[in-house]
Amino acid sequence: MLPRSMQELEQIRKSCKKLVTRRAMLSGTAAMVPIPGTDMLADVGMLMRLIPDINRRFGLSEAQLAELDTQRKAVVYGMITSVGSQLIGHAVTRRLVFALVKKAAARFAVKGTTKFVPVIGTAVAGALSFGAMKYVGNSHVDDCYRVAKRILEERLDAERPQLVSS
Repeated sequence: MLPRSMQELEQIRKSCKKLVTRRAMLSGTAAMVPIPGTDMLADVGMLMRLIPDINRRFGLSEAQLAELDTQRKAVVYGMITSVGSQLIGHAVTRRLVFALVKKAAARFAVKGTTKFVPVIGTAVAGALSFGAMKYVGNSHVDDCYRVAKRILEERLDAERPQLVSS
């Protein structure tokens, strides 16, 4: 369900940012394990759950948007397109998540090589993974927030009594 007020929208944004931080900490911890590929698998798995959860909290999941009438759905998808997100209102697939991870490829590539440097390398890999996950997650939260805010503002404008000039 889409947020009904700006206050509710701000609460959702805040809770999603906290969720992203928790997941980023898990990602950073997974990156410190010196087994090649475990961090990438952990990140993909986390994002496969995180992105749909954020969408759902903002009322922008695929199922929630499917319940809208055709006209409203077209407007909402237009807003989603204007934000440039491929993750809002769509099924989140491994292909999409891997594309998302590739956007942060430089961070992930450095992380993979640094983890083999004793002590400092694993800490650097963990910090890079934390930063990359936080960046990806918060970017998605910000995209969802912008779309939900535009939808809410449009709805509130439509509900305001129109002043009739005589």
